[in-house]
Amino acid sequence: MANKFFGNWIVKNILWAAIVLALLILGANLGLRALTHHGKEITVPDFTNMKVSEATYQASLSNIRVQVIDSVYIRRMARGAVYSQNPKAGSRVKKGRRVLLTINSVTPKKVQMPNLVGYSMRQAKAELGSRGLFLGKLIYVSDMATNNVLRQLMDNREVEPGRMIDSGSEVDLVVGLSSMDNQTYVPDVLGMKLLRARDAIHDNSLNIKRLVFDKTVSTYADSLDAVVSRQVPAASRAPILLGSEVTLYLTNDEFAKPQ
Repeated sequence: MANKFFGNWIVKNILWAAIVLALLILGANLGLRALTHHGKEITVPDFTNMKVSEATYQASLSNIRVQVIDSVYIRRMARGAVYSQNPKAGSRVKKGRRVLLTINSVTPKKVQMPNLVGYSMRQAKAELGSRGLFLGKLIYVSDMATNNVLRQLMDNREVEPGRMIDSGSEVDLVVGLSSMDNQTYVPDVLGMKLLRARDAIHDNSLNIKRLVFDKTVSTYADSLDAVVSRQVPAASRAPILLGSEVTLYLTNDEFAKPQ
């Protein structure tokens, strides 16, 4: 009976149609996964301090792309070297993603000092970065709004909005500190390069007290390649007062780097 049923030409055609349809659906799903790189993510390398040609090569090994979109001027940094990147190192992205690079300019340039008063600390930090300026120290004073920028300083002096200053300059921010919102946490920056670690420290409303480089670090370029081998205090979920200081110990010794 079964042989007679499956031997019927109508049943055969229906079965073949079902098989073809299943194969088409399977092929479409596989093609869609390939086109969208479904489930495949890549960890963005750290291009800091690389030449653009080196960054391009490293990016190709990771199946991503790089593009230079801006420049800053850092006095002690190698000319043309990568200063920062977006997305940041360690981010997870899809294959073929473009990473935007900011490089160190060959010649110094001037930028206009923005008016950061009234910004949140994070907004002010982002605005400084967009202009090729650094966040220096966070100086907390009693105020009703925590992390509200009250003053902007360079070399302990007020720096007026609109003033032309060197790209790469550090700007200290006087920010508010409310008694109702005055605590943060120490992030884990072990294994991070200097610029990325400093970013994480500032993002948690903390200051860097001291940078301690071992004997493997002898130049500014070395310092940018060095990674944090120890931090004091260590990362913790125990609350700590905003504006507290963290000391970072950095090395280029492969054996001393955190695994």
